[in-house]
Amino acid sequence: MIHTLLKGKQIILASASPRRKKIFDLIGIKALQIPANIDEEIFDCSPSKLVKTHARNKALEITKKYDSECVIVAADTIVYQDEQILGKPNNKFDAAKYLTRLSGTHHFVYTGIAIAYKNQIYADFAKSYVEFHELSAREIEEYIKTKEPFDKAGAYGIQGFGSQFIKKISGCYFNVMGFPVSLFYEMLKKIIIK
Repeated sequence: MIHTLLKGKQIILASASPRRKKIFDLIGIKALQIPANIDEEIFDCSPSKLVKTHARNKALEITKKYDSECVIVAADTIVYQDEQILGKPNNKFDAAKYLTRLSGTHHFVYTGIAIAYKNQIYADFAKSYVEFHELSAREIEEYIKTKEPFDKAGAYGIQGFGSQFIKKISGCYFNVMGFPVSLFYEMLKKIIIK
């Protein structure tokens, strides 16, 4: 299990996300939370390559400050629909636009994970399918008033008020929350036990 693989190791979560920290707490990982301040530029490539690149760059940034025996974990999540990336909304108008776009349709959530350990960086990604119910203008307005959409890719959180809008999910629930636990476990088994 993850907490056994990481026993006795210094873990650094290269993220400011309270959701990722909560997931770490749920699976028994005590991590030092040190956000990596990198430019998350959107460049023209596949969504899987984009999230892996951002996660890798975050991990690399933190490796400059810590010993190579530390296990540094970074992640990046995007919402992808019809060949467009829906990032975090800048304001309530962006949030309303994203939610209107997601209403009654489906999209994909991609999360890249990078693990830096012993002078190596390993990266992989998870992809989940999410389907939304139809949302009325009033529902969107009420949801925006909760302020939940503003720090989340695609302007919604599956673990909060936004859960009410989700009709179907295929793939890892924790991926949609921002950190695919099962992928992390599989990566750690290859990295730590080799």
